[in-house]
Amino acid sequence: MRIAFRQAVLTLFVAAGATPSVASDGPPAVLDAAALHLALEKLTVVGSALYVAAHPDDENTAMLTWLENEKLVRAGYLSMTRGDGGQNLIGDEQGDLLGVIRTHELLAARRIDGAEQFFTRAVDFGYSKGPAETLATWGHDAVLGDVVRVIRTFRPDVIVMRFPTTGEGRHGHHTASALLAVEAFEAAGDPSRFPDQLRTLSPWKPKRLLWNHFSWAAPPSGESAKQLLTIDLGAYNALLGRSYTELAGESRSMHKSQGFGSPERRGTSVNFFKLIAGEPATSDLFEGVDLSWNRIRGGAAVGKLLDAVHRAHDPSDPAASVPALLRARAALARLRASAAAGDAPLLLHKARELDDVIRACSGLWLEAVARQHTLSPGDSIQVDVTAINRSGTALRLAGVRSEPAGLDSPADSLLAENRPVTLALRNIVPASLNWRTTQPYWLREPFEGGLHQVADQALIGTPWNGPALRVTVSVTLSEQSIDYTLPVLYRWVDRVRGELYRPLCIAPEVTLALDKQVYLFPDGSARPVRLRLESRFALRGRARLALPSGWRCDPVAQEVDLPAGQTRDVVFQVTPGPEASVLAAEFTTDDRTFTRDMTVIDHPHIPILTVFPPATAHVVRLPLSKVGETIGYVMGPGDDVPAALAQADYRVTLIEDAELASGDLSRYDAIVTGVRAYNAREALKRNSQRILDYVESGGTLVVQYNTADRTLHRDFAPFPLEIGRDRVTVEEAPVDFADPASPLLTTPNRITARDFEGWVQERGLYFASTWGSEYRTVLSSTDPGEKPAAGGLLWARHGKGIFIYTGYAFFRQLPAGVPGAYRLFINLVSARG
Repeated sequence: MRIAFRQAVLTLFVAAGATPSVASDGPPAVLDAAALHLALEKLTVVGSALYVAAHPDDENTAMLTWLENEKLVRAGYLSMTRGDGGQNLIGDEQGDLLGVIRTHELLAARRIDGAEQFFTRAVDFGYSKGPAETLATWGHDAVLGDVVRVIRTFRPDVIVMRFPTTGEGRHGHHTASALLAVEAFEAAGDPSRFPDQLRTLSPWKPKRLLWNHFSWAAPPSGESAKQLLTIDLGAYNALLGRSYTELAGESRSMHKSQGFGSPERRGTSVNFFKLIAGEPATSDLFEGVDLSWNRIRGGAAVGKLLDAVHRAHDPSDPAASVPALLRARAALARLRASAAAGDAPLLLHKARELDDVIRACSGLWLEAVARQHTLSPGDSIQVDVTAINRSGTALRLAGVRSEPAGLDSPADSLLAENRPVTLALRNIVPASLNWRTTQPYWLREPFEGGLHQVADQALIGTPWNGPALRVTVSVTLSEQSIDYTLPVLYRWVDRVRGELYRPLCIAPEVTLALDKQVYLFPDGSARPVRLRLESRFALRGRARLALPSGWRCDPVAQEVDLPAGQTRDVVFQVTPGPEASVLAAEFTTDDRTFTRDMTVIDHPHIPILTVFPPATAHVVRLPLSKVGETIGYVMGPGDDVPAALAQADYRVTLIEDAELASGDLSRYDAIVTGVRAYNAREALKRNSQRILDYVESGGTLVVQYNTADRTLHRDFAPFPLEIGRDRVTVEEAPVDFADPASPLLTTPNRITARDFEGWVQERGLYFASTWGSEYRTVLSSTDPGEKPAAGGLLWARHGKGIFIYTGYAFFRQLPAGVPGAYRLFINLVSARG
């Protein structure tokens, strides 16, 4: 949900000793007996596999779970995009905000299946019908370089592609991800390719590249099957008491914004793998790959020590394993000091794993908690760092250091069994650190073309930019000092949900929020634009609107006194210029200018997130005629169309479930159903006949797109109408007027070809595929090289009223301030029988 004028937080962090790509919403947990047993065994295995696809939710979670928990190798998922071009079933976030949600849904999934997460800088620009368009939009070389960077960083022994290069993935992004994987498989090992990366990385050539045959397709047979590797991903893990497909269902169900709740399947689940490049394998994915410590020169001694710890470990007395683990740690430190540079990343990862296992075996609880969840330059905070030794292990707390503050608190405290020791770091002052506002690193600059702009090359490939503040706790065990780095969190107790954590957030001193995303000006008259300012400190400055050429504002600027922690609203009268454009809000003090809004994303399956987008809005000079005054809107999973209709001076009421069942619908001049409403709103499905009765009695019903899946209510239309999967993905695709005299194109606004200029992302999706003779077609459009699709806008008379189905993407165009989309949509809600 988008929450204006509210404080919250986005910060992502690393659990002590955990892999750096898995964000959590709490301090690092102490492993239970089963997880600790697996972690000990995993220390003896040295190998990795990378899974490659295009979007969040494309990954085979069963395979990632199997790799991590059966093969005990390090597994990773590389998603080309963050899914920012998809739809959203849990809120109204779209675009960048949806990309933030889907990033964290992937991280939530990885916390369940145990794998790591990577991305390229590619933007999900919506459905693409071919890889050529995809690669041209993204920029082939740039995204290929990102894939190579991830391979050189992660150094997988095996790469597996979700999609084939031959197009059966039915999406240009899907096929492009496969083509890039094939090319990067060779390029990553070639020192002449992307040589700038070699300042910090080394070339890496995996053993083999495979395609994971589609599980929904017919299983291969005959000679083709003999050439494939087979793996039963449904195998049962007795230690966990679950199969890998059960865990995979839980992991996949984290993709809630896409409606991907999945069953936890039990029983055999055979997957097939086809060799694409590299060395053949006949029986095992890692055939010919040494997964032991012997692969590292001098590593056999470390492997022998770790194997002995695993075999001798007593689950009822994990602390007894600590002395042997410390001997292995010392041996690993010696090995790291003499190892070849190419082995350094692998050894660093194993050292982090080992330190985390030592912490778990010793029952050591660590957390760093701030007294507030949000701070700004000018604030100071206290962070309480707590350590608890919950075993008989001899542990000493040696010191605490905050990063990036560099504030040290030396200590020499024996950690007695189950006795908390808390140290306070006081007066950490962000102003002295030049801390950056908490913001996903890929959103710090506007994207260009199809690529996010990232100044810090070291961040490319990573899922997020780390916590705002870290604390490193130094612990001494048997004369070995181990550093554990913790994210600084805020902790509170919810009366319903219990104890909760949220990350620390660095916010600007002042945030700005315009009261609308789009301002429509139907004539040359001035209209009010309201700006809300919120400051964390008492400040005085000037608020103004930066307007496009030809637009005027009265007053030009306003002096504003902002009390600490309060809001002030200022109103400007804006007189429109001739064209649609964008205005931006600013607040300027003597030495700084503030230009950022604050948007909170709060969903229970991911951490609380805060994004600071520019405080901008679309302004549209649009002469507009309309019929009717009142519109009832049946919201689906979420969109901003009601606000757009209000901008056109309609009185819009959101129709709740009770009104659908028994309310007086005749009071509305028109009813509009939101995107996917007939997929998601059970009350709408139950009462669809009441809506059709409303039409038959003289009402106008506009049904926006629904998806053609099992959730769709089939009886939403008065006459036969089937929704298909036709879509027009090119936003500049020509639109032909199948019926130029249609009232939908002439009344009350005359629609011309110019009204289809400036559309964003796509023309439309989920057009009708078949329909009865009662319907009339109005428009047709087509992507290059395809047959015209006429099912994007249909209408029929039903009794005294009008029924309209549209797959055109008004839910994207109206919030983007596209003038022609407004004119056409007003015609739809103005239609009368």
